[in-house]
Amino acid sequence: MSRTVYVNGEYLPEEDAKISIFDRGFLMADAVYEVTSVLDGKLIDFEGHAVRLKRSLDELEMAEPCSKDELLAIHRKLVEDNGIVEGLVYLQVSRGSDGDRDFVFPSEDTPPSIVLFTQNKPGLADSPAAKKGAKIISIEDIRWGRRDIKTVQLLYPSMGKMMAKKAGADDAWLVEDGYVTEGTSNNAYFVKDGVIVTRPLSNDILHGITRKAVLRMAAEAQLKIEERLFTVEEAQCADEAFTTSASAFVMPVVEIDGVALGDGTPGPIATRLREIYLDESKKAAI
Repeated sequence: MSRTVYVNGEYLPEEDAKISIFDRGFLMADAVYEVTSVLDGKLIDFEGHAVRLKRSLDELEMAEPCSKDELLAIHRKLVEDNGIVEGLVYLQVSRGSDGDRDFVFPSEDTPPSIVLFTQNKPGLADSPAAKKGAKIISIEDIRWGRRDIKTVQLLYPSMGKMMAKKAGADDAWLVEDGYVTEGTSNNAYFVKDGVIVTRPLSNDILHGITRKAVLRMAAEAQLKIEERLFTVEEAQCADEAFTTSASAFVMPVVEIDGVALGDGTPGPIATRLREIYLDESKKAAI
């Protein structure tokens, strides 16, 4: 049975979904996206994703394709129609198409393209990977300078994940000017003597929705947080480490560039933050 997807105002079977070959998302990566998790059939932190979507659109001077209420209704209908209990809703907005390829933006009255689809992920919350912890390698960060805008320019992060796979690891952390920026699709942290360290927000990293929630919950749990630059070597000497993302929540890290952290198993702070995040997020889901 095929999924029902949403394309420019229509709910369609996935095999009938079509976008113009002149769409700027396809030709220029001139598009932004968001991924919202679904747990117990409800959306996790939809408000945060909607706010960040608007920010990304505004930064690129791209028109909003619909209102936030309409966006919520589309998400909910796709979750219901596709029977998603645990999974993801992917949303992409591009600058659209004016019928040809040109580096210059199309006229302002060109409607944006909007696409949404679901991914069914049973066991998303009870992930075996989170119980085992992730092994990380470090790679050079050669992405463009506006990583705070959630664009679909994901070729290098995809290459980074493949580098990790070839090295027998699970993911990669990106390093620029000697300091860790973030993971290929997540924000990065380490813990030393009970202090959580993560890079501060700037144009250099994505302003993670899960990051914001987890740091708030950590502060409420009276954990000390330092937002500052840090090196791979510093993280390798940590007691534990973890990443956060909308699709993996809080993921413990047990090894960095072949160096085991602690006893090589998920650390207590990362494990506890994952439990708190899942519990609180489920209560607040809509």
